[in-house]
Amino acid sequence: MPVPPPRLNRWPLLKSPNFRLFALGQTASNTGTWIQKVAQDWLALELSHGNGTVLGITTALQFLPLLLLGPYGGVLVDRHSTRRILLASQTVMAALALIPALLVATGTACLDTLYILALALGLTMVVEKPALQAFIGESVAPGQLVSALAFNSAVLNLARMAGPALAGPLIVLFGPGPAFLANTFSYLTVIVCLLRMDPGAGRPAPPVPRGKQQVRAGLRYVRDRRDLALTLILVAVVAAFGMNFQITTALMITRVYQAPAAVFGLGNTALAAGSVIGSLLAARHPRVTGRRLAAAALAFGALETACALMPGPVSFLVLLVPTGTALLIFLTAAKARLQLGVGDGIRGRIMSLYLLATLGTTPLVAPGIGWVAQNTGPRTALALGGTVSAAAAITIGVLYPRPPAPPEVRPHPVGTHQPHII
Repeated sequence: MPVPPPRLNRWPLLKSPNFRLFALGQTASNTGTWIQKVAQDWLALELSHGNGTVLGITTALQFLPLLLLGPYGGVLVDRHSTRRILLASQTVMAALALIPALLVATGTACLDTLYILALALGLTMVVEKPALQAFIGESVAPGQLVSALAFNSAVLNLARMAGPALAGPLIVLFGPGPAFLANTFSYLTVIVCLLRMDPGAGRPAPPVPRGKQQVRAGLRYVRDRRDLALTLILVAVVAAFGMNFQITTALMITRVYQAPAAVFGLGNTALAAGSVIGSLLAARHPRVTGRRLAAAALAFGALETACALMPGPVSFLVLLVPTGTALLIFLTAAKARLQLGVGDGIRGRIMSLYLLATLGTTPLVAPGIGWVAQNTGPRTALALGGTVSAAAAITIGVLYPRPPAPPEVRPHPVGTHQPHII
């Protein structure tokens, strides 16, 4: 009777002291970031007496630098040590969280200051975000990259649920100031974890010398690599049309189902819960292929379209869970495919293009999705995002280059010992 294979440890990287420190730092940082996001939105509405336009401007200022300067941030990441960039960026972010805490405590907070701080935070994110993604790739073996990315996504989505839950009572009891202060301490935790890591335990990439047209060189690299170009195109389309849940989910719950306020926040919770499940499933498949990438995007598009057809809020929220799972598997596969397919000297620029595709395209299409929801109904807007994502997945799946077939082995004549390979 055959002996069953031993169960694999899906998180062997947690045995690494460096990765445990990284996981601790990311847990603290992401939780603090979501606490500050809630506090920033609260403060913007408080200072503007409930003006939603002010809230939109604050959010736009935070993400506009990433949209405009993202590829240049990738060049800086390739030129310098990712660990040093993260130490510097976390220090700046800690200061940018401490300043509003002091302004609120002294009663001197104003909208102009809030705008400046949001823009400064966005400028810091231009280098911090691609550096973080590249640092993950440098910290683990290639065979552990998918598990590392999946684990980081799980931490991010757990923080997405825990951060707002902690921010609400904190703001109600003490005001937004201590919420900003909590994020300051979360960044200090990251700095301590980075300093305690062993720099020699990873695979740091050698810095790329300063040169001319390095942004164009990164774009040409992607243009000449059909697999990378198609991956980024698929990510951009899915992000632009399919990842508008902040609009579609809210309108489905409030306008279509007319559910009470208590149900309003459950849409994000369902998606985050599905993402955590997706991170666990993604870690089980370390090998990333173009077919798997397209299949995950197709599953996401089909599930999102099905969400638009749900008759009631309960079935809608239940189906959002596997939708979040499929989305997380797709994004993890895309990040792994991009990192595994490039050399060390270009990784920062490639990951900056990935972040541009995920975070930069959504604001461009979101107004159109909102217009569709307003004029034809939220169900149509949600189904549009799903069908466009599914169509893009099918198209990219057909165009994606197939891996080379193994050499054909012909039967060799009796008496010879070498197969004839053609």
